[in-house]
Amino acid sequence: MNSAAVRPWYREPWPWILAAGPFIVVVAAFYTAWLAIKSNDGLVTDDYYKKGLAANQTIARSEQAAKIGLVAGVRVTADTLSVRLQASDGKFVLPPTLAVTISHPTRAGLDQSRVLARSGDLYSGEVRLPAAGHWLVLLEDERKTWRLMGNVVLPANGETLIGNPVAASAAPADIRN
Repeated sequence: MNSAAVRPWYREPWPWILAAGPFIVVVAAFYTAWLAIKSNDGLVTDDYYKKGLAANQTIARSEQAAKIGLVAGVRVTADTLSVRLQASDGKFVLPPTLAVTISHPTRAGLDQSRVLARSGDLYSGEVRLPAAGHWLVLLEDERKTWRLMGNVVLPANGETLIGNPVAASAAPADIRN
């Protein structure tokens, strides 16, 4: 006769070890469902239509700058930003002021906006930028009829050109009827 007493199943460790995996999955599923219900996963923006229209206007302003062959020479020194504008379109008139936005791709705390006044054919103003880094520079006139956007990598020797120096007469003709 067998002298070992037969223990009930719930006194054995293996059924509990095998049931632990599915139990953990069920707890994780309830936690995930709770997170999904509690968190706000609404629209990225509430006014997506207005943002789309603004994007179209932004594209049109960039195309306007290309149409007039606008080019900016950007020079950044220790604490000064200088911009020299020229256009291949002879009708282009230099604006009295220039709106400049300098953005860092990953560090929003370093972003800066300035309005630069013209002195002769040069716009200049004070900026505080680290000695090295990658910067996105946005240039616009005060009426927001055109805009130029480009990259400046510091330290830079000399001017960094932003824009396309294609002449207005060399731009492709509009084929629409």
